[in-house]
Amino acid sequence: MSAGGTVCLMYHEIQLPGRKLCDSDPGYAKYAVSITSFREQMQFLKDSGTPGINISQLLSSPGNGVALTFDDGCETDLITATPLLKELGFSATFYITVGFLGNRGFMSKQQVRGLVQSGMEIGCHSLSHPYLTDLDEAGLRREIADAKKQLEDISGISIHHYSCPGGRWDERVVDIARQAGYESIATSEIGLNTSKTNRYSLARIAVTEEVTLTQFRRLCSGSGLWSKGLKSGGLKIAKRMMGNSAYNRVRSVLLKDS
Repeated sequence: MSAGGTVCLMYHEIQLPGRKLCDSDPGYAKYAVSITSFREQMQFLKDSGTPGINISQLLSSPGNGVALTFDDGCETDLITATPLLKELGFSATFYITVGFLGNRGFMSKQQVRGLVQSGMEIGCHSLSHPYLTDLDEAGLRREIADAKKQLEDISGISIHHYSCPGGRWDERVVDIARQAGYESIATSEIGLNTSKTNRYSLARIAVTEEVTLTQFRRLCSGSGLWSKGLKSGGLKIAKRMMGNSAYNRVRSVLLKDS
């Protein structure tokens, strides 16, 4: 939709009326988009002639559509997002945290296979959702390579794409992902993806609960990404200075008080 490249959107759980979220923490809940908002957003893409595409399609034809991704492996991926996407003729990549499967609100292993059968693309979102930059090499191999093998055994297909929990990544992550056979890594860096973008550091934009339809239109056009990137850069500096654990504790308190 943007002349400068492809916008890649990052979703998490779709919130349904009367259904508890997988996690009640404010830091998690802010990423849960209501079914009403999600439906409006997808309809806007359809009405504007912008296809919703998956990561493989983004890599093969950048600039054609808006890439849709979902992190964690919530059950709403299958029961809510997928039917709507199929109705509109869209695709998406669903990044699954293997260790979450079977927990309340998350998909079962059988549902993962159902997601594959629906024609949607799946990727890996680690084994247990740690911040990768906190791990040693053995931990990284467990969360990247071992998780890939387990997800392949569950799904019955090859897994080519990985997304980093919390957007934390470094060159060690890239090296191990390459060795494991992944073809791309999705981050939470703010920006557009072009034919020159390193496929091991794909940019994504998080869609949160407070995003209005007007703001969504701007995101999909690539408008205002410079200011969002500047804010994101400031947060990354804070994370490095404070450390992941301390940063999250402060963030959780601020969100509760807001």
